[in-house]
Amino acid sequence: MTPESFSPTGTDDPTAAPPPGCPAHGIGPGGLRRLYGPDAEDLGAVYEKLRAEHGPVAPALLHDDVPIWVVLGHTENMHMVRTPSQYSRDTRLWVPLQDGTVKPDHPLMPHLAWQPFCSHAEGDEHLRLRGAVIGAMSTIDHRGIRRYINRATQHLVNQFCEQGRAELVSQFAERLPMAVMCEILGMPEEYNDRIVQAARDLPKGTETAIASNEYIMGVLTRLTARRRAEPKEDFTSRLIDHPARLTDEEVSQHLRLILIVAYESTANLLANVLRVVLTDPRFRAQLSGGQMTVPQAVEQSLWDEPPFSTVLGYFAKRETELGGQRIRQGDGLLMGIAPGNVDPRVRPDAKANMQGNRSHLAFSGGPHECPGQDIGRAIADVGVDALLTRLPDVELACEEDELRWRASISNRHLVDLPVHFAPKPQQDDGMAPWHSVPEQRMGDRQFGAPQPQTPAPEPTGAAPTPMPEPAGRPGLFRRFLRWWRGE
Repeated sequence: MTPESFSPTGTDDPTAAPPPGCPAHGIGPGGLRRLYGPDAEDLGAVYEKLRAEHGPVAPALLHDDVPIWVVLGHTENMHMVRTPSQYSRDTRLWVPLQDGTVKPDHPLMPHLAWQPFCSHAEGDEHLRLRGAVIGAMSTIDHRGIRRYINRATQHLVNQFCEQGRAELVSQFAERLPMAVMCEILGMPEEYNDRIVQAARDLPKGTETAIASNEYIMGVLTRLTARRRAEPKEDFTSRLIDHPARLTDEEVSQHLRLILIVAYESTANLLANVLRVVLTDPRFRAQLSGGQMTVPQAVEQSLWDEPPFSTVLGYFAKRETELGGQRIRQGDGLLMGIAPGNVDPRVRPDAKANMQGNRSHLAFSGGPHECPGQDIGRAIADVGVDALLTRLPDVELACEEDELRWRASISNRHLVDLPVHFAPKPQQDDGMAPWHSVPEQRMGDRQFGAPQPQTPAPEPTGAAPTPMPEPAGRPGLFRRFLRWWRGE
């Protein structure tokens, strides 16, 4: 796909930029709509315009006006993810990367840089890596994990229940998934404020994200070494012991992939479910009255506000057709999870209750379907139910339109969710005390100072001082790849 293939209506110059204030100001070269910039702040609205103009598969522009196909249809998305003979997750196939159209400093490079993960692999290598991950997950004691989620929820609620107020994103939704993942991976002693904030900061690709990545990779590399020497009954040990015989680097890199993706998606899911409970009286009445269970409420949220709104990307292995569009070999496609979930062909009423229907796209599908979705569901199911049981009178402490979001092409992240309730006494949660370490400021995020047993690479104090640029410093793309690999 090339922008030149499409011309704006009513103009002789397909690359002419419309004047400021023009309704077509979000239009780029070739008459394609941009998925970035001030006119794309509401991507949901952009996707609906694309659907009306082009149907279930639409041409658009990523940052720097790089062409991409957006798959908007539910059926088309499912066909794409379930047809590995035609579509691959290997970003090296993408023509704009091959010909240099996508520069090393492209804003979406963290999503585009190929890595030897199971999510980018194909064929026998994909089977080997994903088989090890699924094999390790199959040994997880799900009943035991649900009990742990309940205890961890009680422990977190104890931190604010006596105050009668809380901020449920930073004090609950961002903390519970990390506590559970640390337990599953076999490193509960590593759970503290620092690892929570580092996991939220890492995907940004900023200077602070580099320090966050180094910290998390240090934790996971040490964990891998410990479990290689002294295996235990945890996910990491099972991953190491799998017959696929992953190297230490493969183990630690997959641990990071699992930790960050599971954390980000589940934190967003928790926040989204709680927001709907607090802002939709009918939804809450159904929940309180027994017409809807918490698991059903979670599935409804996965339809309405999936934790990831898109996945970048899939790449055509040969020329094909999708949704009435000619897809050329090497074209890139954006999996539209959020727009696919509201495809009017499968969901004529976007506000309809989807109770009992799990055919949403929130966990993708095909060979790369999320292998840990049941853990994510369990964290949300048990966590929300336990929180509402402890705080049945919890109410939103601001107007709904005052809630703030941070949006990107990947997802919409609720920034805060302030609530109030009648103060409650603490309860015995059966948990060992967790560290709450002194905070320090790094960029626009707060971090806990590292503990002695897990030294971090950055100094204490305020924002980390950037390293000077020595002569002959490696290029930006090489430095990015070294950061992403944890080197």
